[in-house]
Amino acid sequence: FRMGALQAAVLRVKAPHLSAWTTARRMNASRYVRLFREEDLGDQVVLPIELPGRRHVYNQFVIRVSGRDGLKRHLDERGVGNAIYYPIPFHLQPCFANLGYRVGHFPHAERAAQESLAIPVYAELTLEQQQTVVDAIAEFVRERQGQGAGELV
Repeated sequence: FRMGALQAAVLRVKAPHLSAWTTARRMNASRYVRLFREEDLGDQVVLPIELPGRRHVYNQFVIRVSGRDGLKRHLDERGVGNAIYYPIPFHLQPCFANLGYRVGHFPHAERAAQESLAIPVYAELTLEQQQTVVDAIAEFVRERQGQGAGELV
């Protein structure tokens, strides 16, 4: 990879801010953990973890939820940002087809691909915006629990 002049100019302006942006995203991630715990959703929303001795930069804040596609629609309808970054597990990507992997070879990866959804974590995110995100997710989970009908897909 060879960086062009325009990319270098942009990086030169942005690089001094990386540490502050990372600190802000880490603060937002910590706030999400607190807000989700306060909602007491049990194991319905699986949050990212930071392993001991590691420092997560939270470029994305990816949660895992059964019925992820239903949650995505729910958030979209409410104008809450979200994204599915890896809808297909790596072993099922077309570029790896020659390796012969099929559905079922890596069930944990397949389940993660079906359940993962990124929610906003950018540095400028406010507490009010985060509360809106968490409230919308909690609403979805509670509606689904009230229906007692398994997944909303």
